[in-house]
Amino acid sequence: MYRPVATTTRGGVPTDSGDSVVTLDQVPRWIDSDIRYLYENEDPNSDYADPLSSASGSEGNANGIVSKFPVDHEINSKIYLWRGDPWNLEVDAVVNSTNENLDEAHSSPGLHAAAGPGLAEECATLGGCRTGMAKVTNAYDLPARRVIHTVGPKYAVKYHTAAENALSHCYRSCLELLIENGLQSIAMGCIYTEAKNYPREPAAHVAIRTVRRFLEKQKDKIEAVVFCTTTSSDTEIYKRLLPLYFPRDNHEEEIARLKLPADVGDENGETTTAERKIRIKPLPNSKVSSPRTPQASVDLSVSNLGLSRRSSSYLGAFLDPAFMSLIKDPDQRRKEQWEKTAQAQNNWNCFKMLGYGDLGGPALSAAEEYTLHSRYLAKANSMNLSEIAEMKIVYRGGVDSEGRPVMVVVGAHFLLRCLDLERFILYVVKEFEPVIQKPYSIVYFHSAASLQMQPDLGWMKRLQQILGRKHQRNLHAIYVLHPTFGLKSAIFALQLFVDNVVWKKVVYLDRLLQLFRYVPREQLTIPDFVFQHDLEVNGGKGLIVDPRTKYVYQRP
Repeated sequence: MYRPVATTTRGGVPTDSGDSVVTLDQVPRWIDSDIRYLYENEDPNSDYADPLSSASGSEGNANGIVSKFPVDHEINSKIYLWRGDPWNLEVDAVVNSTNENLDEAHSSPGLHAAAGPGLAEECATLGGCRTGMAKVTNAYDLPARRVIHTVGPKYAVKYHTAAENALSHCYRSCLELLIENGLQSIAMGCIYTEAKNYPREPAAHVAIRTVRRFLEKQKDKIEAVVFCTTTSSDTEIYKRLLPLYFPRDNHEEEIARLKLPADVGDENGETTTAERKIRIKPLPNSKVSSPRTPQASVDLSVSNLGLSRRSSSYLGAFLDPAFMSLIKDPDQRRKEQWEKTAQAQNNWNCFKMLGYGDLGGPALSAAEEYTLHSRYLAKANSMNLSEIAEMKIVYRGGVDSEGRPVMVVVGAHFLLRCLDLERFILYVVKEFEPVIQKPYSIVYFHSAASLQMQPDLGWMKRLQQILGRKHQRNLHAIYVLHPTFGLKSAIFALQLFVDNVVWKKVVYLDRLLQLFRYVPREQLTIPDFVFQHDLEVNGGKGLIVDPRTKYVYQRP
């Protein structure tokens, strides 16, 4: 379909034909490039004047300044700079800058047209992608083997540090996926869009330094990183900044000592700020008995926090109480705030008397819900929750009759006495995350669930807030099979006092055949006892169950 073509055009200039495939041997390596940017002769009135206003040292003398990015010919040999679309390069992977929904309209210009319709179809099955993260797909009609999709952050001056770190994580996630998939070469365009207002030059600093730091650790696993630019302004920016982070000789390294900004990030290329350091000082009016007492305040980097923990009994006497109040787990603080507010507002709570639990907790703003959800998701992704998965309380089904993904909940498997509710919430957040990005449905089997202890509605309200408003907005329906009077009463209370939007979407179903009108039988994994319960409740009216295959046939 594609074949490499001969070209005499080199040195970062695109080929004449946009459909031609360009191989790596047709793109000069950075270490071999004759591109030289003479900072000492730059014109202060130039459109591309030096933006690095906060240099790391004096402009006049580089002596005594330790090089943050020393010359490394092995790393430099893996770097390429090319002017043109990444889609024309014959590499293992190309990077697509897109949005959280992986929409074709918000992807890098020209990608989907070059890759064909198969790429958009596969992207639709991924469940979206969070800002700063990356996902991989096949490349279809591209000369590359894979496409790595990543979501760049929106930029605001007030939150520039968060944006820089999110952008750094984009590049690092792409390189990590490259290695995880056994690939070795990657073409990376500029991961930002005009709609997200990210300034071009600060973005280039983040991109180049993140790649440099990653290659310092993983250079044996990566053969080539191609920085692709599509505009003359981006090309000029990369020409000026690459020598600072990938100096090719002692002269460029000396210039880099002077021209690099004061903050070039941590060992991963992420921005570091003074606020992220822990300040340790003596308590006011405290009696000092140890001869090891520091006479002045000490700054500890977050990366050295483990060293301080080794002598926590000693440092405990000197920690500022204001700081100590901040290190409590934020989810625990939120839970305590919930309980305290609920207790103050509900000295006499009719819902507690009816067994529904606390429904009087404080309402959360959209920002608070997003933060709460993000914390739980990050915690869930870092934990092994296999024992929860084995209980088969919540699992992914197929799709409903309209093609929406389905989550299945089995009430009888919810063994409250054997279940850690906090770990279960983490599991639910993790399992629901890829599904709730688009419209979806829930199937709840209440069959025989009335025999088990169930959580109160206060817990249900808290779980709903943790899932967030995206869950509420994209939920199409909750199909409840074999509801009881008690369950209907509880849902009625939720409709009145918790969330009228979500719980109004409940559809009660008395028979399995009714469920199959909304969700085809072959799209569901149904426990055996659900069939048995359906036969006992309905007396087998209207259906026959094959005891071997468990397939349901409608009676003639």
